[in-house]
Amino acid sequence: MLRRLFRFVGVVFALCLGMSGAVHAREIVAVGTQFGRVFDQGADGQYVGLSVDLLRLIAQQMGDTVRFEIYPWARAQALVEQGRADILIGPYKTLEREQRFNFSDHAFYQDQMVFYVRDDASIGWHGDYTELKGKHMAAVNGWAYGNMFDHVRDELGVMSANTLQQGLQMLASGRIDLLASNRRNTDFLLANLNFAAKVKPIEPIIDTQNGYFAFPKSSDHDQLRARFNQTLTQLIASGELARLARLHGVQVP
Repeated sequence: MLRRLFRFVGVVFALCLGMSGAVHAREIVAVGTQFGRVFDQGADGQYVGLSVDLLRLIAQQMGDTVRFEIYPWARAQALVEQGRADILIGPYKTLEREQRFNFSDHAFYQDQMVFYVRDDASIGWHGDYTELKGKHMAAVNGWAYGNMFDHVRDELGVMSANTLQQGLQMLASGRIDLLASNRRNTDFLLANLNFAAKVKPIEPIIDTQNGYFAFPKSSDHDQLRARFNQTLTQLIASGELARLARLHGVQVP
């Protein structure tokens, strides 16, 4: 009788342990917009890119799962800021964004911000923004380009393009003289556009920006962020982030 009772207690204890593990495991909702080679969705609906492979690996090591959703950039930011999603994929860090989000301890990719011009254009640009006065230029709405550019954009009358593709179309059609963008995203998109040969990047670069993961400011995400940071730090130290970045053709800091 006692042996049967102990066996029953043991089964109940094992079930409780299993239920406890299930409670602690969670589905992480990660959102973002199309970032070439960092976060994208193929024609088959499958999510691809450096962030997808990295987040799946992090979630696996934490004993969690991850679900991806893609939105316009402003919508993705709002979902995380409101706590309706857990992770924002790929934002550059700015003072304004640090008021709205908690960022990961480490960046996971790096971009060069540059000007694109038409292939037949001859524009003097040597890093001095006074050289560009009188030129028509645009930047993608909601993107951060670095402190110097953001400081002079109003003075230069920089127009806004709602999307990168719209900005490239404005440039190719002659509506603007320069488009501020990043090499990774733009070169990825140009490979699929029929006017790719009409535009080109020019040097020097505008700035270098690092891309991070961001979390809601709410305290109920603090534990997730702490576990995430610990796992990401380990993957950086082991060289796994660098390996994944090479596979996707993405630069790391």
